[in-house]
Amino acid sequence: MILAAKRGDQVRVARLAGDELIDFCLWSRAAPDGVGDIYHGRVLAVMPAMAGSFIELGGIEGFLPNNAGRAKLSVGDLIAVRVTRAAQGGKGVRLAWIADAPGSKPGLRERGPGPLLEWAAAAPDEQVCVDDSELLALWHQTLGPRLSLVAQAFDPILEDEVAGLAEPIAALPGGARMIITPTPALTAIDIDAGAHSAGKGQKAAAQLALNRDLIPFIARQIRLRNLSGAILIDFAGMKTAARARLAPDVRAVLADDPLKPALLGFSHLGFAEILRPRIRPPLHEVLRHGV
Repeated sequence: MILAAKRGDQVRVARLAGDELIDFCLWSRAAPDGVGDIYHGRVLAVMPAMAGSFIELGGIEGFLPNNAGRAKLSVGDLIAVRVTRAAQGGKGVRLAWIADAPGSKPGLRERGPGPLLEWAAAAPDEQVCVDDSELLALWHQTLGPRLSLVAQAFDPILEDEVAGLAEPIAALPGGARMIITPTPALTAIDIDAGAHSAGKGQKAAAQLALNRDLIPFIARQIRLRNLSGAILIDFAGMKTAARARLAPDVRAVLADDPLKPALLGFSHLGFAEILRPRIRPPLHEVLRHGV
């Protein structure tokens, strides 16, 4: 089920599997993140050293990688492009060329579908419930009988869980904690085993089992918060040399993420190195800058 709860200009969108929250985002019709938008663009500069070109879109610029564009571009060419990654972290939008007729000047041609319609398209059997008549009118033509108006989209349990996503510390089973520290270059995650860490004589097998049990919950928080780009995880209590034994479990859980993050391996300091594609801004950036 997909739920949308409106609060002022902001719409909170959640996707549930049974009673479990599996996806969450903030969206604003007045200030969308731009993913999926189609533009008429003009080539500003061809950058061989960067393997791409900068494109003027009418008030903003984007970057078109060579592997997402036409075989050859020249400065001044008019082309049609789609936004494939939102502007974030000081970087502009990422683009892909589309085989449509370009306009006579740069500018927005069509807005993208937004996260709710993307989720609805990926799960065509799921019902969509909204708590606002404007949202009902906005999406009725696309979703038809799948869409319904309810008095309250988020129940108190869901409200509490969503509120927790704004905090830098997430509770994990058994008293463990996940401490999340975003930086401009990467997101660092420290796993604190809590009461489990008190046992100095704890055997390596028990430490391995503890971290294995926590991996699905860590991956769930990464997905719910849309943590993206480079992610480093410092697992709890294990010796550096032993941490590679967690790799199969990490990869198995990441395979369920629609963005298909990759575990690159473990660093010499023992950090799990994960690369999760940046498409939409992570939740902490949206909360910091607003939508």
